[in-house]
Amino acid sequence: MILKLAAVDSKIMSSRLSSLLTYSNFVHAVSGATGSVIAMAVFYPLETVRTRLQVHVGRQAKHTPMEALDIIKDEGILSLYQGLFPVLVTLCCSNFVYFYTYNGLKTVLQEEGSKPGPLKDLLMAFVSGVINVLVTNPLWVVNTRIKLQGIKCGTETLKTTPPPTYRGILDGLRKIISQEGVPALWNGTTASVILASNPSIQFMVYETVKRYFQQFFKSKDLSGFLYFTIGAISKTVATIVTYPLQILQSRLRASTKRSENSKKVVQSLLDIIRSEGFQGLYRGMEAKLVQTVMTAALMFLCYEKIAAFIFKTMGLKT
Repeated sequence: MILKLAAVDSKIMSSRLSSLLTYSNFVHAVSGATGSVIAMAVFYPLETVRTRLQVHVGRQAKHTPMEALDIIKDEGILSLYQGLFPVLVTLCCSNFVYFYTYNGLKTVLQEEGSKPGPLKDLLMAFVSGVINVLVTNPLWVVNTRIKLQGIKCGTETLKTTPPPTYRGILDGLRKIISQEGVPALWNGTTASVILASNPSIQFMVYETVKRYFQQFFKSKDLSGFLYFTIGAISKTVATIVTYPLQILQSRLRASTKRSENSKKVVQSLLDIIRSEGFQGLYRGMEAKLVQTVMTAALMFLCYEKIAAFIFKTMGLKT
């Protein structure tokens, strides 16, 4: 009896593993990674402005165009693209992990006869987000440091005590490990894990609205405009809900002080409110909304169209 149960469990595990390791999941992962890289490359200057606004404590926040002009005036137009290549590499890895995990979980649920729904979308997206954070957080820590190194348009603290210079992702990983220890690579992980709620909300809204339009038009393949619009709506909702945690995440990743990194999330948020007021929790939100909404919208458009093209070319089922 025990052997029979073990054999059944083994078959179930084997079936689920085969559901995860499929060409379909790989295509979704490649399409998501490619779409995110294209979108980020197009809107990267807004990402630079957003990061500066989030971490520059003690400096008056300006509107996105004015902040961009200040950066260009003080550091040159190329500074808007500082750290572009490491970000694209990290984003590619991050979204490959995320889309593969998300679509793998979706495949397993579908094979078990489970129908899709908003709560299941939310749960799958959150699990995918947590796995993604744990795997790729060290790369994002290095990216945040690279984007902030050598800046002139910032606070007096950043000018007088600049962070170490990193020549790239591998050099950044090596220096952080040697100078701050391995745990520093996971700075801001707690906030990032909680922030897995951002893509969770985003994917829940995206999948729900997409299914509605697919049923409305009685077609799985929607227009590029609709994919763009649905992506923008889903990211707007997710960003507004989770923005204070994004502020905290950026600052923890940028910080080299262990005392700051070890603080609890709630305590860190309260510290921001005490020193900067409630508006400190939404510092740079204008830039974030413009950048992240446009980037997410273009990313989903590219993802859907690239995936559809590959599936059609290879004769695979979506």
